[in-house]
Amino acid sequence: MLILPRDVRVDALMKSNLPRKQKGAVAIEFALVFVIFFAVFYAIVAYSLPLLLMQSFNQSTAEAVRRSVALDPNTPGYEAALKNVVKLELTRQLAWIPAGLNFDVATDTTTTYTGGVLKVVIHYPSQKLSAVIPFLSLPGIGPVPSLPPTLTASSSLQF
Repeated sequence: MLILPRDVRVDALMKSNLPRKQKGAVAIEFALVFVIFFAVFYAIVAYSLPLLLMQSFNQSTAEAVRRSVALDPNTPGYEAALKNVVKLELTRQLAWIPAGLNFDVATDTTTTYTGGVLKVVIHYPSQKLSAVIPFLSLPGIGPVPSLPPTLTASSSLQF
């Protein structure tokens, strides 16, 4: 049993030994928490752009197919006019994408019209994102962000 003098408070006795025993503990705790915080923050930033692009690609292909319905099928050169409407709508919908991402409607999109079915597809290589987002290769985890080789979105409509 520990006998304490009346003048000394218990918390004062406990605190007197803490600084000697706790030296460096704050630095170690900070290092561990910082690594976890940085990993979560980097994941949020690294995955937000591909997800935004996929959402935009899906929206733009769907809108391009919707706009093509307004074209009169009796128009001379209907298939070429249809592809032109799709290309113009994709260009309008995806105009917000910065030049640094190297997105080009002419090379990254495909429009086909066969058998009365219009299909609009966007194939965007994930490697183009490396100009904006650095891909980290973590041991045991692999590349972050882990993306498919090509971000693909498509919409189709049967006339």
